[in-house]
Amino acid sequence: MPLFAYKALATNGSVTSGEIDAADRPEALRVLDRKGLQPVSLKETAAAATGKKTSGKAKADDSPKTKAEAKEDAIPDGPIKLKRQEVVLFTEELSDMLSAGLQLEPALKSMENRQELGNLKAVSFKIRQIVRDGVNFSVALKKVSPSFGPLYCSLAAAGEASGALDDILKRQAHYLKTLAELQARLILAMIYPAFLVLAGIGVSVVFVTVLIPQLTALIHSSGGKMPLGAAILISVSAFITKWWIVIVLVILASGIFFKAWKDNDANKPAWDRIKLQLPLVGPVITSRFYVQFLETMANLVGNGLPLLRALELSRDATQNRGLRGELDKVIAQVGDGRAFSKALIRNGSFPPLLIDMISVGEQTGKIDQSLRRAAERYDKELDKDLQRIMALIMPAVLIVMAGLIGTMAYLMITAIFQTISNLH
Repeated sequence: MPLFAYKALATNGSVTSGEIDAADRPEALRVLDRKGLQPVSLKETAAAATGKKTSGKAKADDSPKTKAEAKEDAIPDGPIKLKRQEVVLFTEELSDMLSAGLQLEPALKSMENRQELGNLKAVSFKIRQIVRDGVNFSVALKKVSPSFGPLYCSLAAAGEASGALDDILKRQAHYLKTLAELQARLILAMIYPAFLVLAGIGVSVVFVTVLIPQLTALIHSSGGKMPLGAAILISVSAFITKWWIVIVLVILASGIFFKAWKDNDANKPAWDRIKLQLPLVGPVITSRFYVQFLETMANLVGNGLPLLRALELSRDATQNRGLRGELDKVIAQVGDGRAFSKALIRNGSFPPLLIDMISVGEQTGKIDQSLRRAAERYDKELDKDLQRIMALIMPAVLIVMAGLIGTMAYLMITAIFQTISNLH
């Protein structure tokens, strides 16, 4: 078994050194971690004889289990799912520690030792173990938990490449909190419309199952002629009453088919382009893309990355394949030597205001500041778009429900008056 010589920091701050037997370097690192030692250097010195016991040396298999080993045994195998609030907490904690000057591994170690982090202790432990083996932080995120998502991991990779991981994580935490607040506001705003929809459905059921059959019997008993509107309403009621199971199954099948279609990798580019054309939703997606794209570019360029590399990383952090295709065209033109603003103009898909602000940054040599100002401007536009959607939800639901109930009530009242006039 290989023999490793180490020098490490103990928990009390003292420096200790020695040798350990381990199958490989990662195993040696884990042995040191179980002993509460932070390695400064670790080198393989020689191969220890199999079964040979060396006095004064720490054995990977001979030492009894410590608290660290027991904690490692308690870590669940496989990916760990996190709630959105836990992802936000992890991101905020880690960005604060990195901003304070800690390196990534000690920051993860500190989070691992915090008592109030709950499930994040296991995530921090597993990420730190993978990072210590020389794997990138963004790759470790993908391996440990699917809750971070492709966008999060892509932005983390961009932060690692630019040396601005703390800034990227801080902005991502802000984005996740904004998204959570938006969903909370949307749920709150949908309570009253949902109540109206349920009430409308209940009234419609009463019309179809009780009132319309009674109206039909009344008209037939009076020998009167059925009004056209009432006849249509009765026909629709009879059709729904007879075929409601088929209607429900068709709706469910359509939903399943649509989900399978949009989740197919071959159809995802088409679906992403369709989303950009949807009313109300399309402008929100586009504005969110501009904010994310400009903020990422500002951080990458501001930390010294070449423009072309920054564009490639920003493209990788873009989820919408339609927008990613537009960035591919811009990257190709910038790679051919064309200025960034000229490439955006030639592409034709980016707004003139954004291009003008980038052009000013190119002329002044402060493109990162121009990108950040543009991001702040489009962040305000995004907030306006979201407020506009929230303001339109209530009136739209009221209009639809008023139209539905009002139409049914009008037809019922018309038929009743027609029946009364036939009795005279």
